[in-house]
Amino acid sequence: MIETFYDVMRRQGISRRSFLKYCSLTAAALGLGPEFAGKIAHAMETKPRIPVLWLHGLECTCCSESFIRSAHPLAKDVILSMVSLDYDDVIMAAAGQQAEAIIEETIQKYDGNFILAVEGNPPLNQDGMSCIIALCTRQNH
Repeated sequence: MIETFYDVMRRQGISRRSFLKYCSLTAAALGLGPEFAGKIAHAMETKPRIPVLWLHGLECTCCSESFIRSAHPLAKDVILSMVSLDYDDVIMAAAGQQAEAIIEETIQKYDGNFILAVEGNPPLNQDGMSCIIALCTRQNH
């Protein structure tokens, strides 16, 4: 089963009433009429959170560090509630083959229905294969 935004909110103790308030406030913040609150609620109840693979190219991790230190929203809220961050080697516990397995699993399980975020610029020497983790060097990805 794929977790939805609503599932995450319920797990965090958000009541149905607070959830619907949130949907109404979201509609208002977007400049939409009150009839859109129900559509937002439906989407949050039925649409899965999109998995994110966050890879690092030639960079110094300052973007990640800035994100981790952000206050609005807090990094923990983004990671635990807003996205499904499946891979980011800077903040994940897994390493080596275990981490590479997560990338492969996400690629296979979601087959193009995930966000690939690349921090830093892409390497250009050696046909773009410098500083790139093993699985991403395969021709079919």
